[in-house]
Formats: sequence, C-alpha cells, structure tokens
Amino acid sequence: MAEKKIILEKKAYAIKGERSRFDPASTEPYMVSRSGIDRFVECPRCFYLEKRLGIARPDMPGWALNTAVDALLKREFDVHRANGTAHPLMKEYNIDAVPYAHDQLDAWRDSLRRGIQFFHKPSGLIVRGGIDDVWVTPEGELHIVDYKATSKKDEVNIDGLYQQGYKRQMEVYQWLFRKNGFKVSEIGYFVYCNGDSDKAAFDAKLEFDIIVIPYKGDDSWVEKTVTELGKCLNAKKIPASDLKCHFCGYVNARNIAER
Repeated sequence: MAEKKIILEKKAYAIKGERSRFDPASTEPYMVSRSGIDRFVECPRCFYLEKRLGIARPDMPGWALNTAVDALLKREFDVHRANGTAHPLMKEYNIDAVPYAHDQLDAWRDSLRRGIQFFHKPSGLIVRGGIDDVWVTPEGELHIVDYKATSKKDEVNIDGLYQQGYKRQMEVYQWLFRKNGFKVSEIGYFVYCNGDSDKAAFDAKLEFDIIVIPYKGDDSWVEKTVTELGKCLNAKKIPASDLKCHFCGYVNARNIAER
C-alpha cells in the first residue's frame, strides 16, 4: 500500500509539469517563460527536472490578495491610459511619463498564454514574459513597471535576498522589449503597495501605503543565461544539486535520513 502511494504521488508531480515538458526531438520552438528563466538561475537541477522530465516542485499557494491589488492598479492606470494623462503617483514622484497605450498591451499582460515574446535563435527558444504595466516618456522611451504588494512594518525596499528575483524579472522584461525593437529606459519602476496592519480595527477594509521605487536594470546577463538554459534542456544528464537550493537541500537531507 505504501509503495502504491509513492507511485501515485510521483505520478501526480509528473503530471504537473507534463504539459510544459521539453522534447529534444521536437522541431517546434520551445517556449520558456520569465519565471522559467528565474527557476534556472535559482537551480538548474530543479529547472531540468521540471522542464525536461516533467517533475515540478511542490505548488505554492495562490496569492489572492496580491492578484486583487494587481487587478485594481491596472484598472486605475488604464483610466489615465485612455485619457493620455499622468497618474497622481507619477506626478508625486516627478516621473515625466504617462501609461503607455498600445494595441498589444492586453497580450503583453497575459502571462499564462501570450505575454511579450521573442525568438532567440542561438538557443531555438521562444522567451516570453507577462508584464504589469509600461509607461512612456514624451520622447517615446518606455519604462517597464511591476506591481508588488506586501504588508510589513519595516520600510519597503527591494534589497532583500528574495527580491533579487524581482530585479531579474524587471531585467528580463526590459530585454524582451528591447529585442522587440522598443526604446527602453534602463530605469524601471516598482509600484509597491504596503498593507497597513496598525489600524485600530479592520472594518472590512485593508488600507495600503503606496510608494514607487525606481530600479536601474542591467539585462546584460539575460542573453548568456538563455543560451545556457537551452544547453541545459538539451543535455542528457541531470545537473548537480545546487547547495543553495532549499528544495534540493530538503531532498538530499531526506534521502540521507531514509538511508
């Protein structure tokens, strides 16, 4: 009975990554997402297990509140996009730009099915990413914008260890837009919403303090990383465990304990 359960669990995890598996015999370009690139940067072994063998990491819970904040911000900025006006936050932070109106904006925002895409010939991969927003200056230069939500008492910044992924996210988006022929500023913006937990009562509403954090991106690493990622997918051998990877560390510790 225990052996049957293990087989079923293994099958369940394999199914999670089955639809996005890379087939080295296929002649069709394989599509890798921005999050896939980040997975590769974090741990080539976990990336290979998911994309080549169909064995994904355990699922993380959905971030429903973050999704709600994201949707509301998009609607708010879309009002100004339609009117060609600057959002009050842009005025507050002296950002000389307005939300960018483009007929592909809905596609760029569709991270699950479309996003902004580019075919990378050296690797034979299609790279894609779903953005939150784009702002444009009077000179036609684009600022890539990402919405973030949290609730913390400390000052909100992008200097934490896990937030290095936010910076890579921004840089992949900047790289994708440049590869699509757009003039992109090296400065991107994080619109960061921090939930206020110090109120006297909930009163069926959660209030946020919103700040705009500029970030000077450097996408010089993306090209090389995509090329290495393509080589990883085509390799016949599973990459070694990354000592910094929490998932690999757990699996290794469990294997040692069970032996």
